[in-house]
Amino acid sequence: MSIRILLADDQAMVRAGFSALLEVEDGMEVCGEAGDGRRAVVLARELKPDVVLMDVRMPHQDGIAATREITSDPALAGTRVVVLTTFELDEYVFGALRAGASGFLLKNLEPADLLHTIRVVADGESLLAPQVTTRLIEAFVATPERATGQLEGLDELTVREREILQLVAHGLSNVEIADRLWLSPLTVKTHVSRVLSKLCARDRVQLVVAAYESGLVVPGD
Repeated sequence: MSIRILLADDQAMVRAGFSALLEVEDGMEVCGEAGDGRRAVVLARELKPDVVLMDVRMPHQDGIAATREITSDPALAGTRVVVLTTFELDEYVFGALRAGASGFLLKNLEPADLLHTIRVVADGESLLAPQVTTRLIEAFVATPERATGQLEGLDELTVREREILQLVAHGLSNVEIADRLWLSPLTVKTHVSRVLSKLCARDRVQLVVAAYESGLVVPGD
């Protein structure tokens, strides 16, 4: 079954470039295109794509507001949003993370990285651009509007689950966590799934944000 992708970008040439790349890739298809955030939300509800590639700055409704509408719609529980931006530390990206985006990538990424990200996100995982993850998270949690408080569901985590949550928040993959804790990747995946369930989190990005916002993980630890 093909991964169905909705492209949302106000530049027709950008959409054409992504479309040309994706349409020739086995297992992927572009199911729609939107030139603004409002249209992206309408098409997402109509087409129910697996992944939305969402630009941040668009007319009528920006990518953050559109992302928030998509991720908060119960009818679109199976749709994941990957935010694309030109800037490594674009202030709008912080809002996108809070809005429920499952991925964050720079527009100058290699085609292979984009294809990999789409597959990872469509499979229910989350991905931030590796080259900016640490700086992004540290800048994100330093923003004035961040509220630190008790994370709902945190008390329900076992010691091992809390340990794994901290490692997820530091950007480690399941394989890296497995190596660190001398566990199998499958066991780690099971623990992560339980943490997601207990904290009512949509994906790993929400786990990262929640861990930092609650103070469980502090930048520089």
